[in-house]
Amino acid sequence: MSYIEALSSSRVKGWKGEALKVLLIQPPSHNDLVDRIFLHEPLALECVGAGLVDDGHRVVLLDARLEPDIEGLFTGLAPDIVGLTGFTSHVTIIRDIAKRLKRLRPETLVVTGGHHATVCPEDFNIPEIDLVVVGEGVQAMREIALCHGEGAGFDGIEGLAFPGSSGMTFTGPRAHPALDDLPFPDRTLTKRYREYYFNEWLRPMASIRTSLGCTSRCDFCSLWSITGGHYLRRSAASVVAEMSTIAEPNVFFCDDESMCDVHRMDELADAIREAGIRKKYFLYARADTVVRHPELFAKWRDIGLAQVFVGMETFSDARLESMNKEMTVVQQMQAARILERLNVLLYANFMVDPDYTQADFKELKRHVRALGLRYAAFSVLTPLPGSELYERKKQELLSRDPEMVDMLHAITPTALPLKEFYRRFYNLYVSALPARVTLTEGLRRFGVRGMVEQLALLGRFRKLLSEAHRQYS
Repeated sequence: MSYIEALSSSRVKGWKGEALKVLLIQPPSHNDLVDRIFLHEPLALECVGAGLVDDGHRVVLLDARLEPDIEGLFTGLAPDIVGLTGFTSHVTIIRDIAKRLKRLRPETLVVTGGHHATVCPEDFNIPEIDLVVVGEGVQAMREIALCHGEGAGFDGIEGLAFPGSSGMTFTGPRAHPALDDLPFPDRTLTKRYREYYFNEWLRPMASIRTSLGCTSRCDFCSLWSITGGHYLRRSAASVVAEMSTIAEPNVFFCDDESMCDVHRMDELADAIREAGIRKKYFLYARADTVVRHPELFAKWRDIGLAQVFVGMETFSDARLESMNKEMTVVQQMQAARILERLNVLLYANFMVDPDYTQADFKELKRHVRALGLRYAAFSVLTPLPGSELYERKKQELLSRDPEMVDMLHAITPTALPLKEFYRRFYNLYVSALPARVTLTEGLRRFGVRGMVEQLALLGRFRKLLSEAHRQYS
């Protein structure tokens, strides 16, 4: 029996009306190089799916990064509703999928949501998309399915946008529910994919969200504004209950910022230890949080914390202040020493400003080495829709193509010629850390075969950047 046949014959629970068939699609990335570096589970769709399954609907989750035959599965299922989600770099891909599926089956209701739909819903104003979910999507999709099953309209559902030839119309805003009131992700929906989810050397890896929003106000980030500036938290009991269902040995906390509520994270560490859960954890934290609360990171190290993603961003206090980062270079140094002493990997990321000169690139490289890092990653400072930086820079954008918003392409003017900018950006990856550190850490984490694969990926990355300067010609 095929997967679709098994789904169609499955017992429906809880639903008093007609059970609908719902296809949730995680779209492919615009460049599969990204998916070779990390591939996180589609947690948002697993949460949406959980709510629909609880209501008795038949749900299929298609991860098109791993299973690209969207039309084939769509035709076999003939769903009543299709749900799509994505970030800014997925906009064109989502629009294209909607067009293709509507041609095959016009009566299917096509709904899109997610991060970009929340900050820029107007980008999905095409006739092939029926509804855009603005904000939290779990309850919205449950209400959409209820109305669709009953043949009712959607005007009474909060947090929706309706595409139209004369512009979009909106219902009232949807308040975000308490995180503890949301269903746990239904990971059975991704059972056939789970062995493939990873983050570089952490594999297989599950993801979990324990909070939403951030207490910081970095000008390049749009995440804190989505929750209206509020930091939403799950209880320790809820997190531990979900974590006890996770089979993978590695767990990524995909919170916007995990450690800013130190009291909550202290309680959560105790609850995880008392529950006897043992995993390797990867989470986000700020350098100043590490400096102010080293004892908290020591406690988490003792229950399995393996690495911490810290946005170092840049090399000077003046540049940090211009980003509203509220952090200093001294705190960066202190955080690096603390995490090294705890034997927790500092997964440091730096954002390369398009206005960098040759001297700035050299100073960043010097700073990275002075921090004594074992790992460093680099991205291009990008005006993301929904951020304060975007509002300041939107008139300067060199490209309006959503695919360029991938943190690898400069979409504002560069001080250096583009070809030189990308050459120096690539060289950070190959020379910012001493060769002996790169080789030692690479072999320790990837092994010999994995290092060969990483070198191949680096070659593809170099080719991508070597051709990127032609994008605006």
